[in-house]
Amino acid sequence: MTLPHTAANPAGADRTFQVDLRGLVDLLSHHLYSSPRVYLRELMQNAVDALTARHGLEATAPADTLGIRLYADGSVVRVEDDGVGLTEADVHTFLATIGRSSKRAERIAEQRGDFIGQFGIGLLSCFLVADEIHVLSRSARTPDAPAVEWRGRGDGSYTVRTLPVSARPRPGTTVTLTPRADAGEWTRPAQVHALARHFGSLLRHPVTFDDGTGGPDAPGAAVNPDPAPWARTYPTPGARSRALAAYGEEVFGFTPLDTIELDLPAVGLKGIACVLPEAVPAGRRHGHRVHVKGMLLSEQADEILPDWAFFVRCVVDAESLRPTASRESLYEDDTLAAVRDALAERLRAWIARAAASDPDLLGRFLQAHHLAVKSLAVHDDEILRMLLPWLPFETTDGHCTLDEFARTHRTVLVTSTVEEFRQVAAIASAAGLGVVNGGYTYDRELVHRLPEIRPEATVADLDPATLTAHLDPVDRETELAAAAYLAQARDALAVFDCDVALRTFQPASAPALLVDSREARHERTRSQLAREQEGGLWGDILGALRQEAPRAQLILNQLNPLVRTAVAIDEPELARTSAEALYGQAAMLSRRPLRPAESSLINRSFLDLLAHALRKDS
Repeated sequence: MTLPHTAANPAGADRTFQVDLRGLVDLLSHHLYSSPRVYLRELMQNAVDALTARHGLEATAPADTLGIRLYADGSVVRVEDDGVGLTEADVHTFLATIGRSSKRAERIAEQRGDFIGQFGIGLLSCFLVADEIHVLSRSARTPDAPAVEWRGRGDGSYTVRTLPVSARPRPGTTVTLTPRADAGEWTRPAQVHALARHFGSLLRHPVTFDDGTGGPDAPGAAVNPDPAPWARTYPTPGARSRALAAYGEEVFGFTPLDTIELDLPAVGLKGIACVLPEAVPAGRRHGHRVHVKGMLLSEQADEILPDWAFFVRCVVDAESLRPTASRESLYEDDTLAAVRDALAERLRAWIARAAASDPDLLGRFLQAHHLAVKSLAVHDDEILRMLLPWLPFETTDGHCTLDEFARTHRTVLVTSTVEEFRQVAAIASAAGLGVVNGGYTYDRELVHRLPEIRPEATVADLDPATLTAHLDPVDRETELAAAAYLAQARDALAVFDCDVALRTFQPASAPALLVDSREARHERTRSQLAREQEGGLWGDILGALRQEAPRAQLILNQLNPLVRTAVAIDEPELARTSAEALYGQAAMLSRRPLRPAESSLINRSFLDLLAHALRKDS
């Protein structure tokens, strides 16, 4: 908060930037910090840094004798610490200047690895809830130095004065805020206590709270009475597992399917990953709770794990991760990338242990999170070898694992889309073909890798020729008797580039099968555009791309009574209408989106058949 110079500056002389403090505070509140509540975190953070410096100065001082004391009674909020404190020179350097560099500041910056704060603007966050900040401090580095009082105001002015040592008998710092009337939401005693527990529950220094009433939150009420659950000792491994699961449930609000301990000594990271008991929508990522040196940094730090790990939620405490300027997320650097990779390896190891020693847990895990495992198996050969046979897929035998399916079907056929699977599932099942729905994310790619795990299995893509080869032809006499109807049907469906054939297949209840593919429809659409755009640059481009457009096939089932009646129709218009109705019914059974012309055909054929039935009855 450097005050503007009032004296005239000679021409060409260096000038100092003038800082509009109110504008800076507005910038912090609207663009840097997510909420005014961070003021308490910043005050506690400064106190923790001061305690860290005090321990560096007095290495033999017991950690539990130096702490942080919070007070809030509705009229003031006070944070007191037993840290290293400030001299008058420190006050001018660190409290009254924004962005100023000094030799001492640079030396301190080199040693900030033990401190949480990195950017020197935390104290300004107090102006989000108060118009004046009062700091009283006494240095532990210079025991005979006087106490120093600093008062900073929201208009950018401040005062500094020295006081007798008796004004602050012990080294350390006390910061006092007089909240504005509109800041009551964040400065009420109960809220201050809740925020202190929220941000500081894992701090290593003792933190207490006093609301001045002598009630449950009386002086000495501990904000962080217990160390982190992973830092405690337990009588048995089972007791430890239950305690970690209970902590996960307390933090996240669900009972974990299992808890995975996380420990990366290289960066001082410890914590747990809680496996979600239910499936998570694909692409949806849950945030993780990240503490840095005990102080809560973020509840939504999704960058700590790779995208595929959306089946867990983590709470971790780390020493060496760097916070961003707002200290509400993590700085993306090589350290964070290495941590992300190491934590991913811990999750892979947990899956491997479950596969090797706990099939019941593995089954429950895969039932809920098979999509996450599939996304991992695509890129991870080890997980692929371990889990591919046990992953569930949609098949013509129902939902089952690939291992079960491959035992029944030596040749595994796989469709490229969900639509194709739904078109052929019933017919293929009746014909004894084993087909897997490869239309879901990762499924087709994974099924094609089955021979890497089961060399005796054969995998092939299902195409129309494979299916129609398993449909039995009708005898020549039946074919000739139906020739006239089939010709009229082909003429009626020519607008859809659809051929018509007569076969026999199971189940007999299926009157017709429409064999088509998305690629074939796309090629036919492109060919139609080329015809419409003949001539000109666009027509030449489409013509160059055009291939022989594969035709759709409407295969009528001679075993179906309705089809046997239809092919005997000798009235041309009724024959055309029945063929259109059979095409429409087969198109709807394929469950693909209908084109406008197909929807119109279905409505028209239904009305025409209804009109014919009414005329016949009359």
